[in-house]
Amino acid sequence: MKIEKLLQDDHQMQLTVEVETELMESSKRRAARQLAQRGKIPGFRPGKAPYDVIVRYYGEGVIIEQAVDLLIDEIYPKVLDQAEIKPAAPGSLEKIEAVDPLKLIFKVPLAPEVDLGDYRALRLPYQWSAPGEKELEAALDDLRQMYALTETVERPIEVGDFVLADVRGALIKPKNDDDLSASLSHTGLSLVIRKDGEKDEWPYSGFSKELVGLKAGESKTIQHKFSKQAEEVLRGQTAHFEVTVKAVRSMDLPDLDDDFAKMTGQFDTLEELKANLMESLTTRSREDYDNQYYNDLINKIREGATIKYPPQLVEEEAKIVVDDLRARLEMQGMNLEAYLKMQNTDLPAFMEKEAKSIAIRRLERSLILEKLAEVENIQIDSKSLQDEFGRTFMELQYEGFDIQKVEGGKQGQQKVAKAITMETARRLLTRRTLERVKAIAIGEFEQQEAEAEKKPRKASAGKKSGKSAQEKAEGGEKPVETAPEQSAAKKPKSPSKKAAKKTEGE
Repeated sequence: MKIEKLLQDDHQMQLTVEVETELMESSKRRAARQLAQRGKIPGFRPGKAPYDVIVRYYGEGVIIEQAVDLLIDEIYPKVLDQAEIKPAAPGSLEKIEAVDPLKLIFKVPLAPEVDLGDYRALRLPYQWSAPGEKELEAALDDLRQMYALTETVERPIEVGDFVLADVRGALIKPKNDDDLSASLSHTGLSLVIRKDGEKDEWPYSGFSKELVGLKAGESKTIQHKFSKQAEEVLRGQTAHFEVTVKAVRSMDLPDLDDDFAKMTGQFDTLEELKANLMESLTTRSREDYDNQYYNDLINKIREGATIKYPPQLVEEEAKIVVDDLRARLEMQGMNLEAYLKMQNTDLPAFMEKEAKSIAIRRLERSLILEKLAEVENIQIDSKSLQDEFGRTFMELQYEGFDIQKVEGGKQGQQKVAKAITMETARRLLTRRTLERVKAIAIGEFEQQEAEAEKKPRKASAGKKSGKSAQEKAEGGEKPVETAPEQSAAKKPKSPSKKAAKKTEGE
């Protein structure tokens, strides 16, 4: 076969393949035999009609179309091998350029390429600080409000009151004509009027304090410009809110003492309650900081990296984004169609405007982490994988998962257990990769390497054979995923029959 390669701007390779005349003729005869065996040609038993008769009966175009289908199955893997291409997804047959000799044009999505740039020169200080007495007092206050007694009052709203209100919000100048009114409105909103607005207060921090002085039945119009820290669709936008107070209740908070600790049903003393709250606050604070820190760090690496990938990978990731959203909505008792209707959009528009942008960020983050794990030679030992698997399995059981109820008996259970193991290995590898990048970004890893170079090396006691710990644990150094070439060498998508017949006429 003669193959011409042309690299496309979208990281796909166009392959023009000229097939030998003898191979095409052989395929045409096989196609004719198959057609003759499936159909009835007058005067002949099935499969016994001569080739010329079959061609006259079905037509040259039908024979060629069938022959090309047979050839694609046979030659496509060989084309990839000869062209030395590792595809990221199944290719497509774009066009039948000519019939004599047969010339086919394929488009093949190429495997992603990642150049991380000089990521080891990046520095990002890690500046997390543990929560203190102020955060503990706020958490205790929240807990006291859960056990508070409320009483309806006729007076104006004061700090510390519990309020029910209806809120109707709308953007003054929505971006891209998006209607976000549904997401800025809330019927029967319950809130506590706090002295200091909560960071995650809806619809923005400090909103509840705007209601101080209103009575039940009174309304107020509030205008607010969202900051750069707001969610992406609201950043820098201005909205107005019509708020109607439905009820005002005073709150009688329980005293902070051992009796209150016992009231929660978990502790005997106030000190035990405080210690538990502080532990929870510290864990949540560190997790929140780490999530933001690692996001910022990966974004910095992305700025200096060069990443190439075909559009098919974005489309596949976008489908996963939609599936994830659908699952989350179903957990909240809502379906995707209703959600899209609330957002005044439909699935194709949502895929194009929202899902694809999310998919690109997720895909690029995944590719960067995979490349970092490869370059930094991050490994997983068997014990760590087993421990992590145990924790993951316990979490699933806590959420109600029962492997004994998996369909398919032992084979189905083994399949699920394997999937959990692969996901566990991926999570563990990701965490260790992030820890390495953090050590690099704060200068700690560079210092460790320098110290390691100073230490005298022990004489080797002989070569050890066998796979590395990570290879034993997950079959290689990269994250556990299906290799792209396992599925990408399948038969490519073919053009329509109409296109094939049109080409034949040309």
